[in-house]
Amino acid sequence: MSIKTEEISALIKQQLEGYHDDLAVDEVGTVTYVGDGIARAQGLENAMANELLQFSNGSYGMAQNLETNDVGIIILGNFNDIREGDQVKRTGRIMEVPVGEGMIGRVVNALGQPVDGLGEIKTDKTRPIESPAPGVMQRQSVTEPLQTGLKAIDALVPIGRGQRELIIGDRKTGKTSIAVDTIINQKGQNMICIYVAVGQKESTVRTQVETLRKYGAMDYTIVLTAGPSEPAPMLYIAPYAGSAMGEEFMYNGKHVLIIFDDLSKQATSYREISLLLRRPPGREAYPGDIFYTHSRLLERSAKLSDELGAGSMTALPVIETQAGDLSAYIPTNVISITDGQIFLQSDLFYAGTRPAIDAGSSVSRVGGDAQIKAMKKVAGTLRLDLASFRELEAFTQFGSDLDAATQAKLNRGRRTVEVLKQPLHQPLAVEKQVLILYALTHGFLDTVPVDDIARYQSELFDFFDSSHADLENTIATTGDLPDTDQLDAAMKAFVAGFQPTASASH
Repeated sequence: MSIKTEEISALIKQQLEGYHDDLAVDEVGTVTYVGDGIARAQGLENAMANELLQFSNGSYGMAQNLETNDVGIIILGNFNDIREGDQVKRTGRIMEVPVGEGMIGRVVNALGQPVDGLGEIKTDKTRPIESPAPGVMQRQSVTEPLQTGLKAIDALVPIGRGQRELIIGDRKTGKTSIAVDTIINQKGQNMICIYVAVGQKESTVRTQVETLRKYGAMDYTIVLTAGPSEPAPMLYIAPYAGSAMGEEFMYNGKHVLIIFDDLSKQATSYREISLLLRRPPGREAYPGDIFYTHSRLLERSAKLSDELGAGSMTALPVIETQAGDLSAYIPTNVISITDGQIFLQSDLFYAGTRPAIDAGSSVSRVGGDAQIKAMKKVAGTLRLDLASFRELEAFTQFGSDLDAATQAKLNRGRRTVEVLKQPLHQPLAVEKQVLILYALTHGFLDTVPVDDIARYQSELFDFFDSSHADLENTIATTGDLPDTDQLDAAMKAFVAGFQPTASASH
């Protein structure tokens, strides 16, 4: 019995049709080097930049260097049981993290996996950790204020929704405290907060999470942590992962505040990765694209146009300086990318001026556009007054006989410094800030002893809450000052009843 060739070919075709759906070709490479969170592999000719790769032991890596003969991979997580000769295969997926409402209230790692022991996160959405920043026509200018609740910031260096404002200063000058207080102040402000802790001790992150929980702020906050014990790649991708989580809300018309604490440690981890991948070192051994590393991250924060839903993402990156050196490499890089900086000075901090904001070096390039009208009126020249007071104070340490105008300026300056002090985790509503600044700038504090100003402030707020709540409401609802005659009359009534402490110093 003979079988015709046509029948054989038809039979083979039929067999192949059956296999068609099940055929899957994995592109597999071989690990040629592994160490310090870095692997090199050959045989992955078609790997894409930032593609997720899987090792034979189940660990994941991210393709970083695409070279002619091999691929440089940064290993995400434990690299101790990966060996030379192991297989590594492409997944075909660009590195992504889970996003969505299910993340809110949780503490996650740089891969979006929960580390708070509260079970798995229920979300089916993911976003790539790297995505292009919105273009010029997709943005609009920043107009809406983001209230931090700190008088020294909302009056001197106001922040708007969609702005990028750098918090910069030496270690232990209160940078994280400003960030945490700003998150606490977003309660009821229709704002989702993301706190990215890069290289912070796990005990420190735990303390911050407990603080946020205590003030009810975890209800609208995601905490993303990459601790110092984790491999450098996790610290490097953490800020990008946080931005991806924030973009999900921003592109859905919501408002997001994201804090990167801090980018100096991210830069250090990226330097480590780059040197291990044998990229040429540049200034201070940082790779040539360290500026791009931060710019492509921070440019993703924006105030979107009305066509895209008018959502916003406000970034507060933190940078640590060495001995107040603002002109170092990484600080100057990030200063040039952001829309202003809040500079914290250790001398002020140790002298008891907290938050220790240096009015001379701090600036907001959005400025008055991000303030309500009432705040703009009361805080108009405050920053210049404060900066000139600091210079005058230094100058007058050498002279004793001062004319009346200089004395008056020094007295007002001392009271300004005192008013701008604020205890930890006690952010103030904007209408209350306006009241005390109005009292300051209109001379109602000129006769109050400096030691009594904190008590004066709290009693003033109580007085307005009980007797003139309508004036406070006017500021809160309209954003403008109420009738100045009424306001002056209320202030005078309070001053008349205020008793200075006998021992207080003038």
